[in-house]
Amino acid sequence: MKAHTTLRVVLLAYDDMNLLDLSGPLQALSTASKRHSGSGTPLYETIVASASGGLITTSAGLPVMTVSIAAVDGQPIDTLIAPGGCKGQEFHAPSALVNWIAQQAPRVRRLCSVCTGAFLLAAAGQLLGKRAATHWEWVDRLRKLHPQVDIDADKIFIKDGAVWTSAGVSAGIDLTLALIEEDYGHQVAIETARQMVMFIKRSGGQSQFSVPLAAQSQEGGRFDALHTWVAANLHENLTVERLAEQAGMTPRTFARSYASQLGRTPAKMVEAMRLEAACRALEKTALPLKTIASNTGYVEEQNLRRVFQRQLGVSPGQYRSRFSSHGAATA
Repeated sequence: MKAHTTLRVVLLAYDDMNLLDLSGPLQALSTASKRHSGSGTPLYETIVASASGGLITTSAGLPVMTVSIAAVDGQPIDTLIAPGGCKGQEFHAPSALVNWIAQQAPRVRRLCSVCTGAFLLAAAGQLLGKRAATHWEWVDRLRKLHPQVDIDADKIFIKDGAVWTSAGVSAGIDLTLALIEEDYGHQVAIETARQMVMFIKRSGGQSQFSVPLAAQSQEGGRFDALHTWVAANLHENLTVERLAEQAGMTPRTFARSYASQLGRTPAKMVEAMRLEAACRALEKTALPLKTIASNTGYVEEQNLRRVFQRQLGVSPGQYRSRFSSHGAATA
């Protein structure tokens, strides 16, 4: 590896933040430095900073010692990372950190967030007109609070110019590996990932880790009984007419009401439920693909393969090898 200059990375910290949002990126940067600093010059210098310095307590209950952001003022910063996490169901961005991010943003080469750290960047005015990612469960809240941000609910991480944002918790490591690759090349990143027993590029999006029907909780339960019925009858031909009959409505009224209440068509709902069921079957059973396709309404194995490639960017066999203890032998 060629001679290099140590890059200073500041990771912000505050009470009730997610521990892994901080420790994940920190460990990846440390691992890269330890494995590739033969010249004696580390790849990264990391600083953990909070509004006032001293101990902060993460949501896991572990105290973390920090320096104050005032102590970092005046130092050149290559990359600034804002973690996520909060107490309760609303994100309250610490004003001191928001103001400091806004002040530092023009001076740093890269501005990053992990999970709900996107709320910090947005509050500091750094996501205006940009594409961004956050934890799937917080997407709607971020959209409501900052409608001018183009939020992608599925991406593990997104780079939009000098701003990088990532999905929830462990996705901060995916983002950091990408930062390392940008800084020092693929070989350094892949060796870091291997040392951490990580995929350097995780296949698929974060929807594979969430429940596609989280929207049920948003519409007052009007279609809960229908969703329960669909989940038990995925193998059937679930046309709009069949769904409307089950819901006790005319097809036209049902389609209009459903889309209005849930923000997606009935067909998209069925597609999401079938994909979710197929994913769970691949994770938890050793059933052959032909059986899974039949049970989840895809009918033919080839249909199942096409949907996985289109929606997740991987084959069913690749998905099983990554997320199931059964391996890919039956896929």
